[in-house]
Amino acid sequence: MRDKLNGWQGDFTAWRRDIHAHPELAFEETRTSDIVAAKLESFGLAVHRGLGKTGVVGTLKSGRGNRAIGLRADMDALPLQELNELPHKSVHDGKMHACGHDGHTTMLLAAARYLAEAKSFDGTVHFIFQPAEENEGGGQAMVRDGLFEKFPVEAVYGMHNLPGIPVGDFAMRVGPIMAASDRFDAVIHGKGAHAAFPHTGIDPILIASHVITAWQALVSRHTDPLQSAVLSVTSIHAGDTYNVIPDSVSLRGTVRSFDARVQDRMEAQLQSVGQQICAAFGARLELDYRRGYPATVNTDAETHHAIRAATKLVGKEHVNTNAAPLMGSEDFAFMLQARPGCYIFIGNGAGDGAGSCMIHNPHYDFNDTIIPLGASYWVQLVEDLLPQRPAQ
Repeated sequence: MRDKLNGWQGDFTAWRRDIHAHPELAFEETRTSDIVAAKLESFGLAVHRGLGKTGVVGTLKSGRGNRAIGLRADMDALPLQELNELPHKSVHDGKMHACGHDGHTTMLLAAARYLAEAKSFDGTVHFIFQPAEENEGGGQAMVRDGLFEKFPVEAVYGMHNLPGIPVGDFAMRVGPIMAASDRFDAVIHGKGAHAAFPHTGIDPILIASHVITAWQALVSRHTDPLQSAVLSVTSIHAGDTYNVIPDSVSLRGTVRSFDARVQDRMEAQLQSVGQQICAAFGARLELDYRRGYPATVNTDAETHHAIRAATKLVGKEHVNTNAAPLMGSEDFAFMLQARPGCYIFIGNGAGDGAGSCMIHNPHYDFNDTIIPLGASYWVQLVEDLLPQRPAQ
């Protein structure tokens, strides 16, 4: 299996670099989905389009088995200007595949090509190509559009490259592996005044400093040290000149957590602490708190299936089965809320070598050398979960 996939490396690299050169943002992945659909059809898969607007699902059946699993890759790019000088550099200003979704799409296409030819399983595999992972909830959109009603599966699996992990290694864990991601916008309404006469107003800038400091205590003093939360105020805007105390201050930021109870408490206390501090100064807080992606939580049995498949490929010394969860978020979480499954990381490169630049960086590029290994993981997982029946 790996020899054949390695032999197709040139094709896979060309596919990936073409997608990289033509990045498309969330729900705009028309060219990419056209390519995906055309390749799946050329492999002999049944293709369904339109879930989540630009999503593609390819279905491959083999044998007489009635079991089915789903494998998912994301397709969208980031609104980022690429700073690489590569032959396959983005041709679209302000758009870039800086997270490796071009590679994820290619690895899943590579697995589909192999499995369509080998028919080395018994059952049904749904290859799910998802739009809009970056901030826009394409996974949720596909689920809402009836993904698992139209394509029933017993489990769904996802994979993401990760710089910092050596090529040839995998990482995963049972339980939360990526955080929930929430956003908030807040306005502190005070009373404007001349800067020389602050006593005649209610200074929202001073009050904002107290609110921000108190909010940090929600993590350091109100969250169990054995649990995790991050609260970051990432924007402050107030005033336009030197001698005027403004009428209001606008804040925005993000909250990350792994446990729904922590998430609930952070939202409630962000509101209550902020309101009480503002009230003490005679000001008023207006807070808009929005739930984003939930935590990505791997189920027990499915994670052990993933561990087994990866271990068969690279040996147990190259499979980290207790990977530290990341505070980044991932909308594959919506699929895991609907079905059991497992989300894993594949090493994109460590140190200063190829593939080691961190994602969401304008110098990032997916490491093409890992495409056959990622495809091999998908194939091994399918063959393990949907084994062929002995000949009758």
